[in-house]
Amino acid sequence: MLDKQQGSRLANLWDDAKAAGMSEPERLLYRSNLLGSDKRITNYGGGNTSAKVMEKDPLGGGTVEVLWVKGSGGDVGTIKMDGFSTLYMEKLEALKGLYRGLEHEDEMVGYLPHCTFNLNPRAASIDTPLHAYVPKKHVDHMHPDAIIAIAASKNSRELTQQIFGDDIGWLPWKRPGFELGLWLSKFCAENPNARGLILESHGLFTWGDTAKEAYETTIEIINKAIAWFETENTAPAFGGAVKPVMPAAERRAVAQKLMPVIRGLISADERKLGHFDDSQAVLDFVTSKNLEPLAALGTSCPDHFLRTKICPLVIDFDPAHPDIDKTLAGLEAAITEYRAGYAAYYERCKRDNSPAMRDPNAVVYLIPGVGMITFAKDKATARISGEFYVNAINVMRGASGVSTYVGLPEQEAFDIEYWLLEEAKLQRMPKPKMLAGKIALVTGGAGGIGKATAHRLMQEGACVVLADIDETALASALDELGGRYGKDFVRAVNMNVTDEAAVEKSFADALVEFGGLDILVSNAGLASSAPIEDTTLALWNKNMDILATGYFLVSREAFRIFRNQKAGGNVVFVASKNGLAASPGASAYCTAKAAEIHLARCLALEGAAAQIRVNVVNPDAVLRGSKIWSGEWKEQRAAVYKTDMEGLEAMYRERSMLKLSVFPEDIAQAIYFLASDMSAKSTGNIINVDAGNAQSFTR
Repeated sequence: MLDKQQGSRLANLWDDAKAAGMSEPERLLYRSNLLGSDKRITNYGGGNTSAKVMEKDPLGGGTVEVLWVKGSGGDVGTIKMDGFSTLYMEKLEALKGLYRGLEHEDEMVGYLPHCTFNLNPRAASIDTPLHAYVPKKHVDHMHPDAIIAIAASKNSRELTQQIFGDDIGWLPWKRPGFELGLWLSKFCAENPNARGLILESHGLFTWGDTAKEAYETTIEIINKAIAWFETENTAPAFGGAVKPVMPAAERRAVAQKLMPVIRGLISADERKLGHFDDSQAVLDFVTSKNLEPLAALGTSCPDHFLRTKICPLVIDFDPAHPDIDKTLAGLEAAITEYRAGYAAYYERCKRDNSPAMRDPNAVVYLIPGVGMITFAKDKATARISGEFYVNAINVMRGASGVSTYVGLPEQEAFDIEYWLLEEAKLQRMPKPKMLAGKIALVTGGAGGIGKATAHRLMQEGACVVLADIDETALASALDELGGRYGKDFVRAVNMNVTDEAAVEKSFADALVEFGGLDILVSNAGLASSAPIEDTTLALWNKNMDILATGYFLVSREAFRIFRNQKAGGNVVFVASKNGLAASPGASAYCTAKAAEIHLARCLALEGAAAQIRVNVVNPDAVLRGSKIWSGEWKEQRAAVYKTDMEGLEAMYRERSMLKLSVFPEDIAQAIYFLASDMSAKSTGNIINVDAGNAQSFTR
């Protein structure tokens, strides 16, 4: 048994007591989750696990051997029982008789559904033959950084023999598929005592007769590789540091300036979300002597490549003499040059039946002394792409420290990127939601209308930054929304909309989190009620500060971002019926709300030429869930209208023309309409959501 080691070594997490009461498929799940819990073993979505299990055939009633294997698109770290495909081993063996050779291997994928056991709807992956044809009960295929560093070395075969002897074999690069499955079968037949093998430029296969043996073999082999590198890889990483690392705050400031501009330049056909990483591994790479030559080689492991593209774009930036304006001025030319290089790569490598060229923009952007920015169609993909490139950095660090790093050959890289099976998978992807790729910032985001708005925008695929001054409510809203839609889709910033510096910082933080901004919902508010003779200057100023100045400050910051992105923008003000129709005893509130509406009209004029739309939603009497009704305002309005607090909602409902109450979700629906392309030709407009109030008809 392995020692349960800590630090640089992987810990053996197997618990005999926990595994004892499990079925064989349950032990497969347990093993998979353990392996996927450490990114040094495999990254999100990478690797596969399998078990060959004796089961009762639901048709014949006899006992048959069934392959349980991670299904297409799954992740071993988070997989559940329904994430495994199940296939008859007898039928998988019969497929060998149908195989017509390497040039026809893709057609074998179409036969896999015919091997399905027990009508399992989970689609089998292209890696299924790699597990089926290894004559062992339990097989792991992982992508550990330490192993890929060996696999991606120029002399990987010799290194494998040097480190592992005959315990672990080696095979040359072969794209995953039916042919590789046959190679593995042949290797096992010729090397019956081997416990696994390294596949050149790809990763590690290990196996065992029990789930525990397979798991512990995987951990043992990876730890052996880690230990070997610790002894042998003593040279300065990537040729040594030649550029300084900027302080953390300055790194974020550079990223904050670069991200919206890059995003604007690469989002013509599809809005992109960004992720910033300035971890130590990244900083070691982007300050090194060999940054540019190593980056140009691209990645080796196919899983890395599919997430990070043929190679990254290294941004022209000197951290020793930072000139961000010069860098910004050169971005368009650099991105244009990258696109041209990608198009040339496509033309060099395309086949007669290759799909049309896809997005030619880089995924990974490396900034010397600052860090790494990744852009993708959604935040999770951008983050995961960054994680994969960190894996690639670790691989390059290891391989170049003991040998010569070798990236995936260009034609092989192209054949994977434009694999017809991969294209078919892309075509099966569901249609994006209306706001997919969009980034919204909602002020007053922890309140009733703000949180309902965040829910509505996130339902349609938007990423949302919640901004609020109430830290407790903000934390609660963040947990609620993150739990429902995923933590990648929501962030929170503490913002006092009346504080110019706080507003600027909050927007800057939002930019670094998501890479830009598309939608501003200006919703922060308060309510006050007092006869004019009792309205203090402090009360008057408080209304103006929050409802007029606050709306000005957040709009100004949003406009600055929109103009830098050069991709349009969308502002929605949450004003009030009181901005159009006066109410007794609320002069400060009504006047400030009227100022909001007129500010929106002014901004609609200013923004139109840049495709920045500005519209207004006017609620009335939104009592349920609204924070402004939880304090004195409700009591004050009840006094004005000579009713008790319990009767106030009924009074507002009966006062409306439609005799209906107005809820936060109703306001959120109107905001969604104005924030979406359904209102693409509307600006300077007002939507009243007040159940009908003749006084506030627009005119």
